[in-house]
Amino acid sequence: MRIMLTGLAILALGACNETPSHTLAETVFSGGVIHTGGPDSAEIEMVATARGLVLCAGSETECSVHIGPQTERIDLAGAAMFPGFTDAHVHILGVGMRELTLNLEDVRSVAELQAAVADAARETSDVISGRGWIETHWPEGRFPTAADLDAVAPDTPVVLVRADGHALVANSAALAEAGVTADTPDPEGGEILRDETGAATGMIIDTAMAPFYRFLREPEGEARARAYEIGAQVLAASGWTGAHTMTMRFDDVDILIALADQGRLPLRVHAYANPEDYDAVAARMVLNEGGGRVTARGIKFYMDGALGSRGAALLRPYDDAPASTGLFIARDEDTSGLMRRALEDGVQLAGHAIGDAGNRRLLDWMEAAFEETPPEARAFADPRWRIEHAQVLHPDDIPRFGQMGVIASMQPSHAIGDLHFAPARIGIQRLEGAYAWRSLVESGAVIAGGSDAPVERGEARIEFYAAAVRRDLDGFAGEGWNLDQALDRVTALRLFTQWPAFTVREEARLGRIAPGFIADFSVFDTDLMAAPDLDLRHARPVMTVLDGQVAWRAADSQP
Repeated sequence: MRIMLTGLAILALGACNETPSHTLAETVFSGGVIHTGGPDSAEIEMVATARGLVLCAGSETECSVHIGPQTERIDLAGAAMFPGFTDAHVHILGVGMRELTLNLEDVRSVAELQAAVADAARETSDVISGRGWIETHWPEGRFPTAADLDAVAPDTPVVLVRADGHALVANSAALAEAGVTADTPDPEGGEILRDETGAATGMIIDTAMAPFYRFLREPEGEARARAYEIGAQVLAASGWTGAHTMTMRFDDVDILIALADQGRLPLRVHAYANPEDYDAVAARMVLNEGGGRVTARGIKFYMDGALGSRGAALLRPYDDAPASTGLFIARDEDTSGLMRRALEDGVQLAGHAIGDAGNRRLLDWMEAAFEETPPEARAFADPRWRIEHAQVLHPDDIPRFGQMGVIASMQPSHAIGDLHFAPARIGIQRLEGAYAWRSLVESGAVIAGGSDAPVERGEARIEFYAAAVRRDLDGFAGEGWNLDQALDRVTALRLFTQWPAFTVREEARLGRIAPGFIADFSVFDTDLMAAPDLDLRHARPVMTVLDGQVAWRAADSQP
């Protein structure tokens, strides 16, 4: 790290300094609006880069002195350039697997789900697995069942994971192979949905999914590397230059490093491993390996489930399921010790919490850990722990994020997807603290914006639109949706640039276009800072740049 900082300092001193010995740029970008993302929200004319860093960010007069005969000139052709957008919560392997298995993202009814399964059954007699369905817009107004799947694939095991990853539906063949019967008890932190006779309906929630993992066979070896590569390519083509990838095996970090070394990783990745890999993370602490593209010094754990499958832990029962307050997954006796160790070891914790009870309990546990471990006993005085999703908060808990220095890692597209069912699920009153971006920011919290793909589509322009407009992609926002929680454009930009960099302690070299910063840029055909609200829906990424080199370019954009 000391060598990197020294290089940054030397390059910054030479940037935009018109002396007889100018540092020559390897690449310059001009011909479009360029937003620096800095505190003054400046717009500039040209950016020059060298050795992977920003050499000059300013006017053409200032930066042109660094152009030499070997400098590559990239014409933005009227497009808008920003600091590289980082998806602060995504599952790269899941995105890749979505492309390689039965992708149910576009299924719009039980009938369409059945048709997709029937097509797959005609092609294989093996297990049929897929992901991406979400029933909240379906005309049937219900979860799918084993009976639905049995009607089109009675003999082949079928296991289909809901988009949020917190529930699945299995057919009778899969239920039988998994050993799930009417007598199977619900595990702690999970639920087997049952009909009026007590028989399993086929819907399996959270920890009850464990027996079905045998059907969700993830690839290994080169096939696993290929899935990561495809996932990274999809994210790059969606406008992202960076990703905080969640819930992964720690040994997959070596896959990411190898992909980066082979020139197959078009993203800068910060990886968060599963809690069972804590010792491996603490012992190794991967920092900027793979040519500076891979870091892994955090773990992610689950506090509760998801709102859509009614697994999010609530302070009061669900409005549309009065017998349920959701599910707690983490246990105090396990998590409190983990937190104290993480403070001492410098392992960053990311805790999934969606419901108001889940968020409150997690904040309570974090607060207790901070009080029991004074700053001088910690690896970092400010641990920058994260709560993933922070989706439904009691208003009393909103100020605690800023007060405690806990980062709210939120995915704006959840709001524009959930607005169609959340009012019925939790009631209008609880929406006051739901997806409360502006209240969190105004109370002093940092929000790291992401997509949670493959739970959501994973497009940068959708996340920006959702944060700034807070309407669905048809422009709709229903009763009680609190449009005043939408963010101004400058703050929305920070969600995907400066604040993800701060979250991973990289704010001194990522998240802005400024001399000495890493030359990561996202380029869109629309100026996200100036376009009318609804036009943001149609913005299209045309280029991503990593280390000053084009990592991805739209096929129909200029060379």
